[in-house]
Amino acid sequence: LEDMAERFQPLEDTATGTKVGIGIATGADDVFITDDAHGVEPDRLIPLLTSADITTGRVQWKGEYLVSPWDEEGQLVDLMAYPKLKAYLHQHAVMLKKRHVAQKQQHRWYATIDKVHRGLRERPKLVLQDMSSTSSPVLDTQHYPHHNLYWITSTGWDLEVLGGLLLSEVAELFVRAYGVKMRNGTMRFQSQYLRMIRVPVPGSLNDDLSNALRQAFRDRDRAGATQAALLAYGLNALPRFK
Repeated sequence: LEDMAERFQPLEDTATGTKVGIGIATGADDVFITDDAHGVEPDRLIPLLTSADITTGRVQWKGEYLVSPWDEEGQLVDLMAYPKLKAYLHQHAVMLKKRHVAQKQQHRWYATIDKVHRGLRERPKLVLQDMSSTSSPVLDTQHYPHHNLYWITSTGWDLEVLGGLLLSEVAELFVRAYGVKMRNGTMRFQSQYLRMIRVPVPGSLNDDLSNALRQAFRDRDRAGATQAALLAYGLNALPRFK
């Protein structure tokens, strides 16, 4: 791992425009997450992706929405302009105002803990469950991630190729070695551990290797991804740790 850390670059890197982040924390999921597509104005609903939507290794959206109080500029919307949203939030006002985030700025009582990142919903991104026994990135292009998911965006990587690397046991070694291991071998794929992963420069992978990683990602072929990753990292075999 130390050798790979010296030879390769961090996953999150400005040179490749690769960023790692966590999905939105609302502070009141019972209020800000709904499966009612008609309870508030349509432009206040954002299709929300949760860990339950990617357990199969592919996106299978179950129809939950984020009720968003944020406009495109990252400012709280004027509730007077959204009567349905206003009525909906006022139904839960007593509880919302008790939250720590609301106590600090009482006039912002209907804010979520995190703001909605502009463009993140539509941006191609790899998403990973916080807790999993294996590294299992999934590609999404239509939903906004919940806080039990971590996301990776990149302007320099073909995300399916990067997804193949992250699906492999080679990339998983970093999280397994440096991250928290819970009961039954479950690992925490949190931002700080994902940032420990080292990856090759995208341009260093030839077409055959890129194609192999891409196809392994599409097929959810962990063994194939691992074999291709061994070549990408210049390893003869997969190191083993107790």
